[in-house]
Amino acid sequence: MKAFVAGATGETGRRIVRQLVDRGIPVRALVRNVETARSILPTEVELVTGDVLQRDQLEAAIADCTVLFSATGAKPSFDPTQPYKVDLEGTKNLVDAAKAKGIEHFVMVSSLCVSKFFHPLNLFWLILVWKKQAEEYLQKSGLTYTIVRPGGLKNDDNSDVIVMSSADTLFEGSIPRTKVAQVCVESVFQASAKNKVVEIVAKSDVTQKSFEELFATVA
Repeated sequence: MKAFVAGATGETGRRIVRQLVDRGIPVRALVRNVETARSILPTEVELVTGDVLQRDQLEAAIADCTVLFSATGAKPSFDPTQPYKVDLEGTKNLVDAAKAKGIEHFVMVSSLCVSKFFHPLNLFWLILVWKKQAEEYLQKSGLTYTIVRPGGLKNDDNSDVIVMSSADTLFEGSIPRTKVAQVCVESVFQASAKNKVVEIVAKSDVTQKSFEELFATVA
């Protein structure tokens, strides 16, 4: 197994990279600035320069990788086209390149509530709308996938327990990014995670389950 990570220097992406490295999985990270990435990512990570908006760069960047993690996302901006370009067009480019290179499993970090049009996050240039369309593009691609929809993201980890549910069943809650990364990485090892949309939050008052149990309970 060799992992390709898009959005590797983002807050969630860098945690996915760390989880992969800790498990001894070789990682190639797609970055826009090598110098910045070197200051963020573990030294053993292979860096390749590119942009998800430049489709022609992606196949060469993916090269011999076998699994792909997409943790990209538009950053707050005054440019109303950013969420459309990054969250939809960028993901479509990754999906197309992944198909061309025979990627075995595509893991996409999305968001809770993508199916709710009248959600406050859509005030940010319809970001949930574009994420949902990106999900649908991946689902129709023929690739093996896992779509992970986390609740509100926290940078600091805690001892709360991961709660996992089927699509469009969780509408509130938060989760540390480290736990999101754990779910993403585990999904490529769990047969029951294939071709599923999973929604995740973390709670303090629930019983802990194994990842095998969590994925198996999602329809």
